[in-house]
Amino acid sequence: MKAGLNSEHRVGGTQSQWHGHCSLEFSTDHQGKTRHQGGSSAPLKILRAVNNVDGRCELPLLHTAGGLVGGDTLEVTLNLKQNSRSLITSVAAQKAYGSVKRSRLHPDGRWSKQKVSAAQEENTDLEWLPQEVVIYADAMFEQRLEIVLAKNSSFLGMDIARLGRTAAGEELGNGHWRSVITIKRNDNDNTRWEFVDRTEIEQESFQSIHGLGGEPVVGTLVWAAANPLSGDEMNALLEGARHDRRSLSGEMRCGGLEQGMVARYVGNSSRDARFWFSRIWRRTREIRGMRPPEIPRYWPLQEAA
Repeated sequence: MKAGLNSEHRVGGTQSQWHGHCSLEFSTDHQGKTRHQGGSSAPLKILRAVNNVDGRCELPLLHTAGGLVGGDTLEVTLNLKQNSRSLITSVAAQKAYGSVKRSRLHPDGRWSKQKVSAAQEENTDLEWLPQEVVIYADAMFEQRLEIVLAKNSSFLGMDIARLGRTAAGEELGNGHWRSVITIKRNDNDNTRWEFVDRTEIEQESFQSIHGLGGEPVVGTLVWAAANPLSGDEMNALLEGARHDRRSLSGEMRCGGLEQGMVARYVGNSSRDARFWFSRIWRRTREIRGMRPPEIPRYWPLQEAA
């Protein structure tokens, strides 16, 4: 069944909800390349992985149902063994369809949910770089990203959301979008929270000058570094990230964490959000002593190097 036909059929309410799972484990082989093993259940599908020049495993995930309706859940579990490196991306933008007032059984709507959790052992490096999620009018979508790091492990992740199909004149309407990101580090007997972030947007906060001011695109990039950055390294990273805003539209801000950084985008261009985050991604690779990133082949509108 084609994804587009599948999504239309389900929006009509004649098919039960999806509860998809994906579980992956990453480890290194004798050549230092990261390999993966695991499995998934519909509608999630694991596509062919490739190894970048540095041995990192780049793995794309495909959501075959064409989008999420109220009651759908997706869960992705990642386990990185010592010294492994991975980049996880998605083949296409995610879609969350309208739910409020779309069903006689659930007139107030139902949440569709996506949860990604990762456990990283020592000296691992994970990059979670999905494409954007499009929140249709009257949709109720919650996304959770829960990361647990060991000593000397690094995580870089980004999420970009478009609230309403802007080209069709849509806004959130009666919908809600909720995003929760938590990063915890276990260092011997010491456990600490490195980043906890919760964002919830509905139509009032979407329009408010104290919220998004009507801007339809919001994005977050967070980097939890393997080791604390020196003062000079942090200043250079933040100054570079601010310089990287050149030629891009939207409001872009960044700041340092105790062991890393966070960047925020609010504007009207998911392309510009992705370009800015990609430029910062490149800078973090340099600090980590790694090769410049190879832009995932599935990403649209790639910026020339």
